[in-house]
Amino acid sequence: MNTKDKKGEEKNEFKTLPLLGIPKLLPYIKPYKKTIIIMMTLGMLSSLADSAYPLFNQYAINNFIGKGTLNGLAAFIAMYIVVLVLQTIDNYITVAMCGKVEMSVNRDLRNASFSHLQELSLFYFNTNNVGYIHARVMSDSGKIGEMVAWRFMDIVWQLSYIIFVLMMMLAINWKLALIILMLVPVVVILVAIFQKKLLAINRKIREINSKITGNFNEGITGASSIKTLVVEDKIQEDFEKDTDKMRRTAVKSVRYSAFFTAIVTLVSSMALAIVLWYGGNLSVEGLMTIGTISVFASYALGIMEPIQNIVVTFSEIIAIQVNIERFTRLMETESDVSDRPDVIEKYGDTFNPKKENWEELKGDVEFKDITFCYPDGEENVLENFNLKVPQGTSVAIVGETGAGKSTLVNLVCRFYKPTKGQILIDGHDAADRSIGWLHNSIGYVLQTPHLFSGSVRENLKYGKEDATDEEIWKALDLVAAGDVVRRMEKGLDSDVGEGGNLLSTGEKQLLSFARAILSDPRILILDEATASIDTVTEKKIQNAIKVMTKGRTTFAIAHRLSTITDSDVILVVDDGRIVESGTHEDLMIAGGRYYELFTRQFDDLVVNKSIEKALAH
Repeated sequence: MNTKDKKGEEKNEFKTLPLLGIPKLLPYIKPYKKTIIIMMTLGMLSSLADSAYPLFNQYAINNFIGKGTLNGLAAFIAMYIVVLVLQTIDNYITVAMCGKVEMSVNRDLRNASFSHLQELSLFYFNTNNVGYIHARVMSDSGKIGEMVAWRFMDIVWQLSYIIFVLMMMLAINWKLALIILMLVPVVVILVAIFQKKLLAINRKIREINSKITGNFNEGITGASSIKTLVVEDKIQEDFEKDTDKMRRTAVKSVRYSAFFTAIVTLVSSMALAIVLWYGGNLSVEGLMTIGTISVFASYALGIMEPIQNIVVTFSEIIAIQVNIERFTRLMETESDVSDRPDVIEKYGDTFNPKKENWEELKGDVEFKDITFCYPDGEENVLENFNLKVPQGTSVAIVGETGAGKSTLVNLVCRFYKPTKGQILIDGHDAADRSIGWLHNSIGYVLQTPHLFSGSVRENLKYGKEDATDEEIWKALDLVAAGDVVRRMEKGLDSDVGEGGNLLSTGEKQLLSFARAILSDPRILILDEATASIDTVTEKKIQNAIKVMTKGRTTFAIAHRLSTITDSDVILVVDDGRIVESGTHEDLMIAGGRYYELFTRQFDDLVVNKSIEKALAH
């Protein structure tokens, strides 16, 4: 049974059957079926060789040591070496195959999960933190790959070894074999008890370790805030508490493991004592040879470890059940925004687009009787909202922080789908076209710019894969970013760093502008795109925006109202609803909500001039 804590992480209570999720993994295991069968077969042959080694000792003791002769020793040594060499080759091939299967299954699981993530809507990423998603793709897939290759292999080897040993013991002396077998349930029960406690402790260790990792990460990424707030001592104290708790829990785990190992060793010693006592009496009576006693002694000690390992491995497979459940839950998560089967058939999907069927997008956008409520919300953000945006129209969306300005552009981009009504693109319901078709014609500049690791050229080519250097420089110059790149040591080949951390926020924003315009989008989304740019650069950008928006349908979410005064339509959003709409001049004359927002940002002189201009207009 799985439950979720407040952070959204599942905790496994180990009440599910260990193989319950295996059938859902078959599509990822099936391609390696032949390899798995071969390595399992080789594993059983290796266990057969391991179980046969004590028989060599028996033969040597009875025929060479016991009889005091070396006749046949050369043939014996040759046979022993042949078995040893064959087993060595067997082990090499088996380990190589296990490693190949682990890495292959791991790769396939990660590729599948990452591919599926690309198809999920924005809502999924807004409601699941990065660490949680990262664990699904990396940690869970790694655990599953390890289980398929090694844990099942361990069970096959251990079970086959136990079966071969039991067969040999029963064949040699069934009475002594049954006496030793009486101790097997004791080992199984002891292992089951201790392993349950160890699993609980180790699960707690993993939870504490995750907390330590999170605090360590915050201590680095939040270094500036920590220093400015002067809370170094508090952060250090919390970190030390967690590491001390980790130490105490880990020591407890080690003590359990030590006690458990000592108990199992005691049981194994008891088995050996029984063999020596019972076998010794038979040997005195001439009913058992010293070589046979040696065989049973080896088997009595050797059989306990595989039994212990089977229970441990079985417990590990139970623990991995939670990884399987989390992986399958991710793969079974359906996007709340997706294309219909008939649309995919005509236009293709995200990874296999049929661009030859894509109609040219002009840029007419219409909100038709739109009602919208976020998937995790209870109240409608929009109700029966209507708005026509002809091709080439610039629409500005303003309002207080958290007022819901992004809702409209998220609907236009199909990051979310309307609860009711239609978004029409060029007169057609957006749902009748593919998401890829729409996104291919949208340029989106975010408030917080993101650049990928790599060079300037590589980042800009995300806007247009086949862009020439000439086209790149043209886009850079258009948004006043050309001089920035020219000042860099390697120009277009300059590395931007992880997330663009080698550049200032303003420089990153300029490059994101160039990337957006390079794709020549018919619809342009500017999400407070000038918020991170200084006033000097902002003036350059404003001039660039006029060029960028010409002939394009533009939606601009703006905090700096000076950047949107020339917009064709200004929508004022308050508490998730459109409360005013019109041109800058109309809204200033109206003296409503937009007027209040404008007067907060500018002094009386600017406001008065704006009103005078509006009246004159």
